[in-house]
Amino acid sequence: MRLLLVDDDAGLRALLRTTFEIFDLELDEADSAAMAARRISSCKPDVIVLDVLMPGIDGIEYCGALRRDPQTRDIPVVLLTGSELSDLHSSGADALIKKPFSPLELLSVVERLAGGLTGVPLRSPRSVDSEEQLLLYASDLRHLVEIERQQRTLLNAAYHDTVAALAGALESKDTGTRAHSQRVQAYAIELASVYAPELLNDPSIEYGFLLHDIGKIGIPDRVLQKPAALSATERRLIETHTVLGEQMLEGVSFMSEECLAIVRSHHERWDGDGYPDGLADSEIPLGARVFAVADALDAITSDRPYRRQLPWAHAVDEIAAQSGKQFDPEVVDAFRERDVALRGIRAEIA
Repeated sequence: MRLLLVDDDAGLRALLRTTFEIFDLELDEADSAAMAARRISSCKPDVIVLDVLMPGIDGIEYCGALRRDPQTRDIPVVLLTGSELSDLHSSGADALIKKPFSPLELLSVVERLAGGLTGVPLRSPRSVDSEEQLLLYASDLRHLVEIERQQRTLLNAAYHDTVAALAGALESKDTGTRAHSQRVQAYAIELASVYAPELLNDPSIEYGFLLHDIGKIGIPDRVLQKPAALSATERRLIETHTVLGEQMLEGVSFMSEECLAIVRSHHERWDGDGYPDGLADSEIPLGARVFAVADALDAITSDRPYRRQLPWAHAVDEIAAQSGKQFDPEVVDAFRERDVALRGIRAEIA
């Protein structure tokens, strides 16, 4: 919808612009009847919002001119006025709104007129102070911010559900189960809450945990599901999944660099013998260090094509033995500290 706002008050135009910018509405502006005529000639609006008190040709006179012109007589007009509404009933406008007004009220009127609805009810005159218009705007903007926040929450939930479904489908292809991605995400969040809680300030980190193996989409099933040791060539092919996964996700706008670093670097080792970049100790991104322990924990305690799951105690001993070798020693300390909580996650996400 295209709206033309004609008002010589630049502050009012700015307030309306701020209010309407989050809606699917194109706002054009003019500070006089002469400028409005040029705007209409350039691009015909769906609705015109017209202030009554303007220098030169006032709003009532210009509204009459619009009604007499065959090119504009069918464009709905809303008059804004600080006068008594009863004084303007003969203006020819489709709706009259008295200042100060709620921007959301104006938007409602504009939408009804653009949709071809007539008989827009008029507000009764009321006494106001000079600050009430700003108060109305503040109230409406607070309301709009809350609406935007709720919509963003719903959108983020939709993102998460989509990513979780994708991760589950991938894990089903890789290991025959959809539970792995959920468990490693929960393990990693638990470890990060102790080792690096600042990581969790980035909402996309959870996506990195979930989609760590997304690059395996490009690995043949015969390699992923091989029930025996991999050959050197197959091992090199498997190792490409980290870089491939990063390349697949780097164009997704809501995924941060730290999120992508988890996908790329979760197979790096503290001693520098990992892949794909051979990073060592603090060179490895924080999220990847945390996730490496979470991933190993679930790998050891879950069935794999080449072996059955091992006991939790075995996983604890193995991870402890790799402190300072495969894993960051401080993450291993966090793992020991949160052993009971991690067991609870395992029991919950069977």
